[in-house]
Amino acid sequence: MHEKKKRDLAALATIPLIMTLANSMLIPVLPLMQRKLGITSLQSSLIITVYAAVSIICIPIAGYLSDRFGRKLIIIVGLSIAAAGGVVSGCAAWLMDGHAAYWWIIAGRFIQGIGAAGAFPIVLPLVGDMLKEEEQVSSGLGMIESSNTLGKVVSPIAGSALALVVWYLPLIVIPFICLISIVAVAVFVNKPKGQQQTKASVREFIKGVRAILSENGRWLYAIFAIGCLGMYIMFGFLYDLSSVLEKKHHIDGVIKGLVLAIPLGAICLASFIVGKKIGSNKTAMKWLTVIGTAAAAASMAAIAMLAPKGLFMLMLLISIAGAGIGLVLPSLDALITEGIDKKQRGTITSLYSSMRFIGVAAGPLLASVMLDRERLMFWIFTAVSLASCAVALFAIRPKQMGEAEKGK
Repeated sequence: MHEKKKRDLAALATIPLIMTLANSMLIPVLPLMQRKLGITSLQSSLIITVYAAVSIICIPIAGYLSDRFGRKLIIIVGLSIAAAGGVVSGCAAWLMDGHAAYWWIIAGRFIQGIGAAGAFPIVLPLVGDMLKEEEQVSSGLGMIESSNTLGKVVSPIAGSALALVVWYLPLIVIPFICLISIVAVAVFVNKPKGQQQTKASVREFIKGVRAILSENGRWLYAIFAIGCLGMYIMFGFLYDLSSVLEKKHHIDGVIKGLVLAIPLGAICLASFIVGKKIGSNKTAMKWLTVIGTAAAAASMAAIAMLAPKGLFMLMLLISIAGAGIGLVLPSLDALITEGIDKKQRGTITSLYSSMRFIGVAAGPLLASVMLDRERLMFWIFTAVSLASCAVALFAIRPKQMGEAEKGK
């Protein structure tokens, strides 16, 4: 890969890293926020859920705008909006108290969610635009997904460490870390040569999306569903684990962040290896998805049956599930990015990102109301993982995808 392309990729990789930090580093701090603001566990989960929920709606719009006006412009605008939302949340936590502070924090997170819709989801199609060969696209997407997961690994440690200084510091730093990505993209990322923005109207855009879904619906819907369910499982067990470490094992602060980073490290390592090795082999992508979801199902079922009291066994099983999810995510990214024509890539990958954000929104919310029914929650995770495995096994057919790609 050309040195300049590596520099462009490095600049783009800051986006998932920083946007993940802006969200996931709040997870270990939620129990502390709950106490400081005098709110319930359900209300604290909304600090994560609102961010993801508004992104679900805005991501397809951002995808259309990126196809029409260019990906770099939309990314910079999105990051700037996310930074503005961070200012609102940070100032509210700093200058206000109790429920008044909470609702302004929610308002800031709402704004951040709008900005996030134009950031990380647009990176995936931009990588596909920048790189010509499928092997390079898979490698580039693996790097982006690894950066995303690295953000999740660093997040609990960073969030816990910052909260030791003052509980709302994780909120205050968000605008500053967004600025890093804004500068990196503005300075280092150039518009891919030969890229032309579509001038399609909204009606033509919707018609085009319908045509793509009609032609490729079977495997696209499968990837949408698996991406959504995978993120639901990941954010669900992370929210539960954050609570369990404090309540049952009396672990908090930076040590808690380090423990939370263990399963996330498994996701990151698996994503990095898959991105490096998978190339353009769509059959391998399918079977890695099947194996990854099966591993997650087995781990979740073991936790539901054994209800491990010891921390070592719990972390081992959750880390196996994490590694399984790490096999799945870069495989899905590559399948969807390489299987769609560049002209519609921004829109379709944005729909995929919306589905992932549904999982991000649902995980903490549903976990928060099931903290006292953990076995049932892990049985639900098991069923969801098995459903994902079945969908991957029967709905993703690389031969049909290859035929569709030749017909472009």
